[in-house]
Amino acid sequence: MSEHLTGKRSKRRKRTFDVPGHSHLLTFSCYRRRPLFETDAAKDVFIECLTASRRRLGFEIVAYVVMPEHVHLLVFPKVEGLKVRSILQSVKQPVARRLGTKDGPFWQPGGGHDRNIHTTKAAMAAIDYIHDNPVVRGLSSSREAYRWSSASWYVDRSGPVEVDPW
Repeated sequence: MSEHLTGKRSKRRKRTFDVPGHSHLLTFSCYRRRPLFETDAAKDVFIECLTASRRRLGFEIVAYVVMPEHVHLLVFPKVEGLKVRSILQSVKQPVARRLGTKDGPFWQPGGGHDRNIHTTKAAMAAIDYIHDNPVVRGLSSSREAYRWSSASWYVDRSGPVEVDPW
């Protein structure tokens, strides 16, 4: 029976395939898509937590963007046995602790979206998609001008997070 008939939500589990040698395009949202990253300070907190998590766990960051209500990351778990769920937990928990709200959870339940990336063509498409997000949404006039994205790093090696190119 559907949710609108039963009043209950199905508890579908997010499937993650931790395949050695694959990168992961991760997308996760703030609770009910609220713009909890609307301020520069909130986006900076996410960047700090992402950087600390990378240092702690040893994964590569291929591309990223922090939007007002969601995040896209293209990561490569280079340490043998490192699971995507560990990366997500390591990034998301400190953000929620530092920016938590009184209006409910910080992150949307369910873990978000995870797509395995294992070809150069798919990686380039994912990087373009990530970098185009702020422009498509009207948050920036160009990819490189949006500070909370890896786009400028691909142009002139600038930006708040060092990127590990594909």
